[in-house]
Amino acid sequence: MQKLQNYINGELVEPISGRYIDNYDPAIGEVYSLIPDSNEEDVQQAVAAAQAAFEGWSLMPAEQRSRIMLRISALIEDNLDRLAKAESVDNGKPVSLATQVDIPRAAKNFWFYATGLGHYSSQAHAMENAAINYTLRHPLGVVGCISPWNLPLYLFSWKIAPALAAGNCVVAKPSEITPMTAYLLSEICQQAGLPKGVLNIIHGYGHKAGAAIVSHPQVKAISFTGGTKTGEAIAREAAPKFKKLSLELGGKNPNIIFADCNYEQMLETTLRSSFANQGQICLCGSRIFVEKSLYEKFKKDFVARVKDMCIGDPAVDGTHIGAVVSEPHMNKILSYIELAQQEGGTLLTGGKRHQLQGRCANGYFVEPTVVEGLSYDCRVNQEEIFGPVVTIMPFETEEEVLKYANSVQYGLSSTVWTESLNRATRLAQQIEAGIVWVNCWLLRDLRTPFGGVKASGVGREGGFDAMEFFTEPKNVCIKIN
Repeated sequence: MQKLQNYINGELVEPISGRYIDNYDPAIGEVYSLIPDSNEEDVQQAVAAAQAAFEGWSLMPAEQRSRIMLRISALIEDNLDRLAKAESVDNGKPVSLATQVDIPRAAKNFWFYATGLGHYSSQAHAMENAAINYTLRHPLGVVGCISPWNLPLYLFSWKIAPALAAGNCVVAKPSEITPMTAYLLSEICQQAGLPKGVLNIIHGYGHKAGAAIVSHPQVKAISFTGGTKTGEAIAREAAPKFKKLSLELGGKNPNIIFADCNYEQMLETTLRSSFANQGQICLCGSRIFVEKSLYEKFKKDFVARVKDMCIGDPAVDGTHIGAVVSEPHMNKILSYIELAQQEGGTLLTGGKRHQLQGRCANGYFVEPTVVEGLSYDCRVNQEEIFGPVVTIMPFETEEEVLKYANSVQYGLSSTVWTESLNRATRLAQQIEAGIVWVNCWLLRDLRTPFGGVKASGVGREGGFDAMEFFTEPKNVCIKIN
């Protein structure tokens, strides 16, 4: 059985403790590899390696750093099939999804910041004839990047790439549930000639390896994507140490559909925004609000389309719904479906664990589920489920649907379907979310700021916002004699 290794100071090494964690293939429900059970000692080694590498990397000409990162991007593209299959086995998502979305986006993350670092500029401010001010931006030093299990390499690279581009050295931890593509990235970095210690990848549990990264006094910033509760714990630890924090946390995103929408386009996109990656994307629209005059037609057509979705082996072409990431997560999703019925909801389709035959007979599959009849403020409509479960509900006025949309503690993303520019503009200003998509979903320009409000997080990723997070500004004021 394959044993993954940590990547420290440019080398693949065993965990100091010699202990490992079982890594499951969720489509078959069996252990298929072992993950290092790292601890504070492993993190200390990684931080020491990063500190030793910092001066050389931060002072390296930007063009040279860019070339190395471009080689990483190209090698990810060259290994597309291998990485996509590894992502599917590790996560349970269809290979087709990993091939079309996850791995290409990981390559693009490195490409984007490799090219962007050459265009990153600072500001200057002239004070008439008295003085001139200009801003220098310095890399922070050693930074920590902790990523989730739903989009493993996609989000891992989304954090690492801007940190490296800005001249920092990184100690990174992927989710212990989906570590495989981060491990394969270690090998790619070796092939690309990334200097030793610039990137260090530590595997293991969040409460051990992750906590050690967060608490280490030489780690100057933490970029974390994951659950809101974990984000709260990180903030409690990091804030008294005055570390910079970027937290991208949970979501309970509204999908608001008006009767004047482009119906076929809306229906196709809503199917995707509800169930892509088994609903395990923080941006999925899990609360669907439909204008009353369109509600019955939408319900009939949407449920019919959901019933036609193919639940199957992630490795097989044509599979729409793969396995959810783990057995505990499957049980959590099923518990919310049961709660929906206790709260008065009606299951229009789905609602059960799905049993496949053959290779995937013991896999963690959940039927895509649509629920109606719930109040907007019930637990199922307020708490993040993070699975293939959506609720649908009619509304009559903009004021009513805004009340529903903004009622949750989260504020990550939202979608509005309407052909009225005035209505779209009004709602975009009033919806409490970091992202408002109008007549689309998951259409991402990497130059734009990404993040949420309220309990969905602190700070912004993406574009030069990420570069600013991973640097410290210094104002220089020169008096003119």
